[in-house]
Amino acid sequence: MTAPAITVDNVSKTFRVYKDRNRSLKATILSGHRASYEEFWALRDVSLEIPEGKTFGLLGNNGSGKSTLLKCIARILEPNRGSISHRGRLAAMLEVGSGFHPELTGRENVYLNGSILGMSRQEIDRKLESIVDFSGVGQFIDQPVKNYSSGMYVRLGFAVSIHVEPDILLVDEVLAVGDIAFQEKCMEKFAELKRSGRTVVVVSHGLEQMRSFCDEAAWLSKGELRAVGNARDIIDDYANLEHGATADAQGGTRFGTGEAVVSKIELLDASGREVRHLRTGDAATIRLHYFAKERVEKPVFGASIDSVDGPYMWGHHGRDAGFVLESIGPGEGSIDIDIPAITFRPGTFQISASIQDSTCTHMYGAWQRAVTFAVGPGEPFESGGLVTLGTRFGNHRTR
Repeated sequence: MTAPAITVDNVSKTFRVYKDRNRSLKATILSGHRASYEEFWALRDVSLEIPEGKTFGLLGNNGSGKSTLLKCIARILEPNRGSISHRGRLAAMLEVGSGFHPELTGRENVYLNGSILGMSRQEIDRKLESIVDFSGVGQFIDQPVKNYSSGMYVRLGFAVSIHVEPDILLVDEVLAVGDIAFQEKCMEKFAELKRSGRTVVVVSHGLEQMRSFCDEAAWLSKGELRAVGNARDIIDDYANLEHGATADAQGGTRFGTGEAVVSKIELLDASGREVRHLRTGDAATIRLHYFAKERVEKPVFGASIDSVDGPYMWGHHGRDAGFVLESIGPGEGSIDIDIPAITFRPGTFQISASIQDSTCTHMYGAWQRAVTFAVGPGEPFESGGLVTLGTRFGNHRTR
């Protein structure tokens, strides 16, 4: 067993929350007393170990203490009691443009921020071109960063952090402001770090992203450690509780406000027969039956598939597909999601479904892990991995 990359031992952190903070010396004298305050426990007796070479997620609702814990690990904040130790070089990307001076150019800030993170000038010289290329700020590198957009800020800041080549990288929600292309580039970099045995600790509200990317996770609630373990199990438990999910008699869990719900999910084969077993390469249809208590404008239907013992495999919703009905209800109905071919290799999988509002920010009704089905060997048959790609060998050439 290797030693953990990070050890958090009985850590507590408090902040003062003032009730009537006095604004001046005069006000203090006239009032005859100091401003009163309460101690707010951001963290209370938290202990955990983060394994070396793993991607570790910290999750919890707002005010749970996850960002405070990350700042304590980064030594931006000092715990009131307890200790935190880590092994190896650590870099933190906790805020957009943290460590940047607004009046300096991008180039000058690369050298400033790089030196703060422990790089020598010679090391930054060698990596400057790669940093600028990764960030995508190119032609603006010699402009003051006060003129940068928030996206440019975060891209340049992340590019510097990632080129420190840390043993441990701490990331706190900073990718939320990046565009899709940048997020994909960052995920590729995270995967590269993971393959090279580095440790990544990430705070994010993107649960599906954490589910597919993190190995292990810790769940914080009101400053206390509620659970730690396998990321998928922790994230499922957290999502169910935070959304007020309830077990369904047909299987799975439900949550949402209830104006419209998925009442039944059918998995149909190419002949329209309901099945629980398919083969690789088979066509299929997911049929979502719904019941709406009232008229719901522009509902967005969605479905996803998880492997029972592995990753999040697939997801799609109507807004991305360009399929948003003008309205549904009151009453019943159904929609079909057609799958031209099942590309999964043999395994066992579960279907989830949901109905959201047009902005995909409000959940009317979600049903998680409602239907379990199996995929057996079919065509194409390929040797390994999670999916089939329909690959062909050929075009043999000699010289």
